[in-house]
Amino acid sequence: MFRLSKLTDYAVVVLVRLSRQAEVQTAQAIAGATGIPEPTVAKVLKTLSGHALVCSQRGAHGGYRIARPLADIPVAAVISAMDGPIALTACVDGGDCETRGLCPMHGRWDPVNEAIEQALGSITLADMERGIPRAFRIPDPAPVDTLAII
Repeated sequence: MFRLSKLTDYAVVVLVRLSRQAEVQTAQAIAGATGIPEPTVAKVLKTLSGHALVCSQRGAHGGYRIARPLADIPVAAVISAMDGPIALTACVDGGDCETRGLCPMHGRWDPVNEAIEQALGSITLADMERGIPRAFRIPDPAPVDTLAII
């Protein structure tokens, strides 16, 4: 069975959450809003930052923000960042395979793998967010009523 890791699934949730606010958000706040454990959120954010999908800001008012709009982030980029290159079998794209010289299927998986990469590259996180039923969407933060504070 071909299955993505939980970290990839969490990365999509974290990126969608980050897209909801222009300000930086802390791992703790994201964890509280999404229900993902804070250490896992921190790990996901570090990986996403290393692949330029999020930007980090240090300091007392530090945190993370999404690096570009969801419409500019293909699902394939998130999968590659979290799980590594998309490869259905060990021999795809010249990968390590013990029976390469004897295997009648050597190189035959490449077109299948390319089709999957192309499909995943054509679907953006914005496409996925639009497909999420309203009941399961992460709620937008409540607007602050500045007059009530004064």
